[in-house]
Amino acid sequence: MPATQPEWTFDRPFPALTAAQRYHFDLYGYVVIENTLTLDEVTACRQALYDLRESLRKLDDPGHDGPRHHNAYLNEAADGHHSYLSHILESHPTLTAYATHPRLVGMAEEIIGGDARIVEMNAQINRKAPTWPTDDRGRPTFGLHRGASPHSGMHTRQGLVHCNFVKTLTNLTDLGPDDGGTVVVAGSHKIDLPAGELIAAAYEDRALLHQVVAPAGSTLLFAETLLHATGQIRSDTERVILICGYGTRLFPYWDHGKLSDDFVARIPPQLYTLFHGWPNWVPGHRYRQLADAVDDRPFAMGRWDDRVAVKSADRP
Repeated sequence: MPATQPEWTFDRPFPALTAAQRYHFDLYGYVVIENTLTLDEVTACRQALYDLRESLRKLDDPGHDGPRHHNAYLNEAADGHHSYLSHILESHPTLTAYATHPRLVGMAEEIIGGDARIVEMNAQINRKAPTWPTDDRGRPTFGLHRGASPHSGMHTRQGLVHCNFVKTLTNLTDLGPDDGGTVVVAGSHKIDLPAGELIAAAYEDRALLHQVVAPAGSTLLFAETLLHATGQIRSDTERVILICGYGTRLFPYWDHGKLSDDFVARIPPQLYTLFHGWPNWVPGHRYRQLADAVDDRPFAMGRWDDRVAVKSADRP
């Protein structure tokens, strides 16, 4: 760990969201940004996940206690309708490029309110389940959960909400109403009450349940204080999503393992904080005003180890 703040960082947008997108996030705890990935990038990410799953399936034990493939592991439902691939950050250059995509990182950092560190990365490939849960009136129910508490995981600055743990979830297949898009309890990200009470209220008034419907290449940006769950797939369409979790730079990496020495040796200086974090309470917070104009420069997913380097002191 360097004794001082890393001298180099990489170029990414700030603010990364329009005023309307930011307002939507603050109101509901999430926002869907369409076309964050191009069609070619979507295809490349999806193929990388299919190839990774196929390689993992060939292992005697593909789970997190097994030998792994490029440090990734796989958990699957017995009938194969759900595949969960995790610790995939270094499993394929295309997937690493997604996690370091300047616009996606910029979106996460805007919500965090400062430099981000990658804390986990995973993907899900699923199709229609043989059965699905319902309430006593036959209406679907969901495994709603959240990964951070509003009490300890959120703060406000300049009138805007910030969360210390956020995710970018990009659908690599089109999501229609019956394709299992993520379901959330709108606004629950800032309600500091037991999850069960909020879920009960949402089931009573289902207008509080929002579901992602979006074309392939769209990204759901959400706070982990938001109650969320996988939707129910009732169509014959397979759902493929790619997820990266970002925390403040003080957070540890917790994805059932650590990055390999070979991979760490290839991380360029400008990505030091994004991969390693930074343990000290030194200046690094970055907050916007709602009226600030979005930095709408185009950023391609590109190569993860070839990000444009800038002096850390030159970051706004």
